[in-house]
Amino acid sequence: MKQLRVHAPTDFEAGFARIRAELHVPTTFPDDVLAAAEAATPPDVTRRDARDLPFIAIDPPGATDLDQALVIEETATGFRVHYAIADLGAFIEPGGPIDREARERGTTRYSPDLRTPLHPPMISEDRASLLPGVDRPALLWTIDLGAQGEIAGSHLERATVTVREAISYAEAQRRIDAGDPALRPLQVVGSLRLQREVDRGGVSLNLPSQEIERTPSGGYALAYDTSLPVEDWNAQISLLTGIVAGSKMVEHKIGILRTLPPTRRQDLRALRHQARALGIDWPTELDYPEFIRTVEPTNSLRAAFLLQAARSFRGAGYVAFDGVLPDEYEHGAIASVYAHVTAPLRRLVDRFGNEILLALYAGESPPQWAVDALDDLPTLMGRARSHESSLERAIIDYTEAILLGDQVGETFRAFVIDVDDRRDVAKIQLLDPAVVTTVSSDRLQLGTEILVQLDAVDTEARTVTFTPVGKERHD
Repeated sequence: MKQLRVHAPTDFEAGFARIRAELHVPTTFPDDVLAAAEAATPPDVTRRDARDLPFIAIDPPGATDLDQALVIEETATGFRVHYAIADLGAFIEPGGPIDREARERGTTRYSPDLRTPLHPPMISEDRASLLPGVDRPALLWTIDLGAQGEIAGSHLERATVTVREAISYAEAQRRIDAGDPALRPLQVVGSLRLQREVDRGGVSLNLPSQEIERTPSGGYALAYDTSLPVEDWNAQISLLTGIVAGSKMVEHKIGILRTLPPTRRQDLRALRHQARALGIDWPTELDYPEFIRTVEPTNSLRAAFLLQAARSFRGAGYVAFDGVLPDEYEHGAIASVYAHVTAPLRRLVDRFGNEILLALYAGESPPQWAVDALDDLPTLMGRARSHESSLERAIIDYTEAILLGDQVGETFRAFVIDVDDRRDVAKIQLLDPAVVTTVSSDRLQLGTEILVQLDAVDTEARTVTFTPVGKERHD
């Protein structure tokens, strides 16, 4: 393992602040937005009293903007999922200052040292957040499933809930492994829904990716993330809700869906060739969704293949409709219709979808302000996602440059995770530290392990320059 120089937190945080300024990431909220947030009071509307349900929220450690909490019960015919979503709409006046500012931001943006919220913290991290131990307004999904996890019915209503506890994914996994009866149904239902995803032809990719971690000393480090099984099970509850929501919108021909074109046949043929070139056995009798679930990123060749597989799904976006269904409205990776409705504190589009769905389940016409916003939402969310990606990439690039600043001339082990011969570029992933960058692709082969030398670092430009050296070898 390379011994990297320890940097003070200020070395990183000054750079993070410069990046946010460069990308025009807001640092505060306008006075009128803060005043509106301070005055916001949920209206007196009919709500189900669901405070008897023992909700548990599962989120990263330290999170205070809690969008969801769940309770899963076994029934005589299968399972009942109670899924509480923060009722953000109860605090925001349509067309008011908070609404206008949220449309400008689109999403909450995350930096290692700072969260730039979509909504004022007094709402998103307090009054609307599903914090434990206090009564909160919520949107309560009740979804009935059959014994094999198939959808049997659903309902959405406004409710009052009290979350019993908020725990981390690590704590949830520990308790599930110990047989906690309150969380054991999450494993059962999550696993069943993963199997239903396979049956639909859906795809979940276990992709290695970079993340910036806070170290015990208060600094920052790069690592390749590892996920716990409970994260997949919990994600399946959110996906289940999004599928139910999307189906309701399609049934009534009004709403906004998250979309992704299906993988093209020529892309699948190319993936089979790449698997063969990387020495990965893809039995002819297994179709793509079945096979991809057998591939874990346990070595550089498999990681490279998974990253190639991810490239076969491109063009994610949103499509809105009112009265006429669009020609393409499914999500190719999920293999279903799907709507974003489970993260309203952190994502703009969810609030509008939820208000439309509340009306549909009540047998009423959706509120006109939500319908009027449909045409603009795909563009607003596309812009927000672009800003989000730019911030994430710039911060990772800067962290790489800082961590490698005194390693010029050193060599590192890496493997080739992508090759673009047309541009003479190969993407490489260093084994340690967790750096992803590019080099000239001259004679490099996908999936091979190589030695690279660090030639230059420019922290201002956030660039690192490597050159392949020595012999290549396969895993």
